[in-house]
Amino acid sequence: MSTGGGDAAALEEACAWACERIEAAGGRAEQVSIDGGHPMAVGELRCSRPGAPTVLSYGHYDVQAAGPEEAWESQPFEPTERDGRLYARGAADDKGNFLPLLHVACELARSGDLPLNVRFLIEGEEEVGSRSVLERLKTGEDEADCALVFDSVMVDESTPAVTSASRGLAQAGIEVRVAERDLHSGFYGGAVPNAAHVLLRMLSDVAPDADGRVRPELSTGVVAPTPEERASWERLPSGAQAIAEVGARPVSASAGAEFYERVGALTSVDVNMMRVGEPRTIVPAVARGHVSVRLAPRQSASEVGAALERLLREAAHASAEVSIESELAEPVLFDTSAPALQLGAEAIGRACGCAPAFVRLGGTLPLLSVLDQRGIPTIVSGFALPADAFHAPNESYRLESLRLGEAAARELYAALAELPAA
Repeated sequence: MSTGGGDAAALEEACAWACERIEAAGGRAEQVSIDGGHPMAVGELRCSRPGAPTVLSYGHYDVQAAGPEEAWESQPFEPTERDGRLYARGAADDKGNFLPLLHVACELARSGDLPLNVRFLIEGEEEVGSRSVLERLKTGEDEADCALVFDSVMVDESTPAVTSASRGLAQAGIEVRVAERDLHSGFYGGAVPNAAHVLLRMLSDVAPDADGRVRPELSTGVVAPTPEERASWERLPSGAQAIAEVGARPVSASAGAEFYERVGALTSVDVNMMRVGEPRTIVPAVARGHVSVRLAPRQSASEVGAALERLLREAAHASAEVSIESELAEPVLFDTSAPALQLGAEAIGRACGCAPAFVRLGGTLPLLSVLDQRGIPTIVSGFALPADAFHAPNESYRLESLRLGEAAARELYAALAELPAA
């Protein structure tokens, strides 16, 4: 695991395992670390055909911490098969998802049937921000005609998905200080600022309205989804069902019908944390909070991040000391008519016996924006399901999903061999 300080020895062992598989298939591989970060497995399998295109297959071997072990029905780091599922931390995110891309390429290379060149970038920091792999990708060392990322989910147990966009992120960690120490509310309340009150006013000024709508300063630059995308969303489970399945309630009467637009094509703002005071009669001196903005495709992370900080500071009490730590990630919108994405979607459809739906990812994968900036078309897919409980106790992965992933990897490598090499 890489979270909570990580397990350096286990991470290095996992990276070495991936490198050994590539080398055993006749390729080259090495462990690469940047500024002391967890190592990446960087390797390549080459085909014998002159002028063949190159595909970059990305995955991550690091996982989340197990959490409370008493919540697991079997040991989290000892894979256990039950009822057609493999239970273990990381089974779905991302080992079961990514493994077919590695396994199939190695098998084809060993048999001499690999139809294109496959580069691998397998990182150990995805769960903690992907710092090293982002630095690596920005250097341009890993040139490719297309990238494959199996780190996503299916629409349902039989319908695959291809990601057409992912939202960006502008988040701010906030600290407010109004005094040297907490004060007695009987002696000072009403005469001095209260850090809790200051923070609440700051956060309420950027929070969405009662219907979940975001203020215009934070939603500038949003591009409406195309009619083709909206038509594709009709194949997805209803938004009301998606909300109900996780035990939540819609924020407004229209949220169910607008679910896929709200979580993939519009800006959203969430207050993630507030920490202040204690249950006794004090005037808190310090308050801390965290707020995040999910950016719609085509928004600018730097512009929205600057607007977020400006609004927060303007809402603060004049005498408060305010510090804000920001983190930004750009959104991405892929051209689904690009040859690589069309070939990829057709290949996944053949493997699964069902054409994939193009969906927008409400979350943020900074890797995708870097690949997009470098002009590398990227096919983002995967065979995980919400029932796999990734990041939760008893994470699992269907053996059927492994089969679908292997079939999709074979079809993808064959189809993408038709791409012209750069």
